[in-house]
Amino acid sequence: MEEWTQFKGRSEAGGYEVFHTDCPARTVLDHVTSRWGVWVLIALRDKELRFFELRRAIDGVSEKMLSQTLRTLVRDGLVWREVEATTPPQVSYGLTPLGQGTGESLSTLFYWLRDNATDILATQAKFDDGGRKQSV
Repeated sequence: MEEWTQFKGRSEAGGYEVFHTDCPARTVLDHVTSRWGVWVLIALRDKELRFFELRRAIDGVSEKMLSQTLRTLVRDGLVWREVEATTPPQVSYGLTPLGQGTGESLSTLFYWLRDNATDILATQAKFDDGGRKQSV
């Protein structure tokens, strides 16, 4: 947290200048928008899940990558982790208040992409077939 307070690239509004290379928010953005980070945050937006429930929910993620992603998001304060004293131990994950805000924003993007996927795929196909002119 200390590096955030020492950062010199503040905007006039008092926040961080995210386009500045030294902005610490860029690192968190990289974590949130990483290959698996976005899916973890979306999967946890409605309920807490255990590790293997998360793994089943996110098709294609390995145990190693899920573990690394969760560790990073816990460190960033977006996800909480709770170990239950059972044999074997059961570990649950959920979104912190910060993570809930992030998950809501990602869900909006996710739903927009889902709702516009047909148009996006059609545009990609047109581009791939030689129609290189892009609409703006």
